[in-house]
Amino acid sequence: MKKIISKISLSLLLLSSVAHAEKEKVSLLLDWFVNPDHAVILIAQQKGFFEKNNLEVEIIEPADPSMPPKLVAAKKADLAVDYQPQLQMQVAEGLPLVRIATLVSSPLNSLVVLQNGGINKIEDLKGKKVGYSVSGFETSLLDSMLKSVNLSSKDVELINVNSSLSASLMSKQVDAVIGAFRNFELNQLKLEKAEGKAFFPENYGVPKYDELIVVANKENVSAEKYKNFVKSLQEATNYLKENPKESWEAFISYKPKELDNELNRLAWVDTLPYLAQNPATFDKEVYNKMATFMKQNKLITTLPNLKEYAQELLK
Repeated sequence: MKKIISKISLSLLLLSSVAHAEKEKVSLLLDWFVNPDHAVILIAQQKGFFEKNNLEVEIIEPADPSMPPKLVAAKKADLAVDYQPQLQMQVAEGLPLVRIATLVSSPLNSLVVLQNGGINKIEDLKGKKVGYSVSGFETSLLDSMLKSVNLSSKDVELINVNSSLSASLMSKQVDAVIGAFRNFELNQLKLEKAEGKAFFPENYGVPKYDELIVVANKENVSAEKYKNFVKSLQEATNYLKENPKESWEAFISYKPKELDNELNRLAWVDTLPYLAQNPATFDKEVYNKMATFMKQNKLITTLPNLKEYAQELLK
């Protein structure tokens, strides 16, 4: 009898081990190539927090940065890195997306000029050329910043420079660029011996917002694997705060040849203060104020109730 019980116990133990070994797969599309903005994701991957929470996460760098949220909406991927304002526009257009985590909990977007370019204050932009990558939210940011000093986008010449923000500024093709990330482009300019200066939108009439978030499809947002994903991000965040040096080493170990360079080293230091301390939670007032701002600037006409497109998956 004891032998039978022992065999049954052993069988159950083996079955439990097999079940635990079958990790749940999660596909995660980034918003761009891997960079310090994705610090927490990379720490969760490299330090085993995803694995600890029974996940096998595939991190994918998109060929087209505009596609990740659309692919999640179409159920072609599980999760995508997105931006709060873009999420609100996407939801207003009918995409079934829900915010489940925050990576960067304050704006990184900024208006950047050259230190010696003669632009000392926003008012100095009158009659100047301003480069941008994407019309819509970026140009609305610029317009609001200009309105705060009694100007408007009609007082500047807008030029689409695509992704060549720093290059167009250094070549004097434009006098300023909107859409530059304060933790990246400023360091890029510094390495090119061209000191830049940033004006932050939140200091010129634009509401604060979460720069980087993670979104899931509305129909399967309650899946247990997503709660485990968010839990992993929190554990990675705690590790990063307690072990900054080791975290940098873990980050560059993901792709040593691509990530271990001076630009990423500088950007890493500048990014850490902006990372969300509690990835699962979000400030409802921040989302509501941005929704009001976007309505006022005709970026959206209507928007569902906040709880329909932003949730906190707490374990």
